Amino acid sequence: MADAGQRLDKLLAGLMPEHSRGRLQDWIRQQRVRVDGEILAPKAKIQGGSRIDVWPLVETLDSEVVAQAIDFEVVYEDDELLVINKPAGLTVHPGAGQRDGTLQNGLLHYRPALAAVARAGIVHRLDKDTTGLMVVAATPQAQTHLVRELQAREIEREYCALVWGVPVAGATVDAPLARHPRERLRFAVSAGGREAVTHYRVSEKFAKHSVLQVRLETGRTHQIRVHMQHAGYPLIGDALYGRRGDPYRHTLGRQALHAQSLALTHPASGERMVFQAPLPADMQAVVEQWRDDEHLA
Repeated sequence: MADAGQRLDKLLAGLMPEHSRGRLQDWIRQQRVRVDGEILAPKAKIQGGSRIDVWPLVETLDSEVVAQAIDFEVVYEDDELLVINKPAGLTVHPGAGQRDGTLQNGLLHYRPALAAVARAGIVHRLDKDTTGLMVVAATPQAQTHLVRELQAREIEREYCALVWGVPVAGATVDAPLARHPRERLRFAVSAGGREAVTHYRVSEKFAKHSVLQVRLETGRTHQIRVHMQHAGYPLIGDALYGRRGDPYRHTLGRQALHAQSLALTHPASGERMVFQAPLPADMQAVVEQWRDDEHLA
């Protein structure tokens, strides 16, 4: 047995590549995997000649999540995945205080077969008031592929951010993030936090503001918003991380962040696919106003 001596979870990941290691570890902990009739831990080393029996758990969506007609744009779809352009104000999935009216509810209405995929195929998320591109898996196998691609940093995501301040040039923010020690809705740069890396470059400069192109290397909650604040260029309109007295909190009503580009490898064909979503009207109006102000100055 060439794989003798490997950890059980790693061995299963090689034997059952259509499933993520996390999913397989859950099955092991749920005693759905036996080695020579015994229940072992995920990290247990397996000897050559062992018999491994697996009783897969068919993952289905939380039955309490109901299908609802929700407005969102489908940019692309096939049997394996969907790419959507999420509008501002749409929460991605149900949580504390919001059981419906989310993208997950809308996905179940748009394609009922997604009920057979965990989280209705949602692979990653955007903040409620962030607009732009998201990929949704249409099958469990596609979801595993896309999650692995995301973890390997092979899914490329680029955002447009409208910020306070004028950077001299682009830069990289490499600063770990953790939940804020006192304000539980916020995140903060913390030495003991999880790795977080954000790259940004300047697309357009104005007297007091800039348009930035931001590329994520990692995908932590609120990463761009916290990193831009940390770098000294907070997003306009951002109620959590923006400037005090920011008038855009009222005129724009949200943080000026848009997921404009998404590149991924198709789960079935292996084709590299790139998607683009134009700047939404509210952010475009702000940029045009800045241009007009510069012209009049």
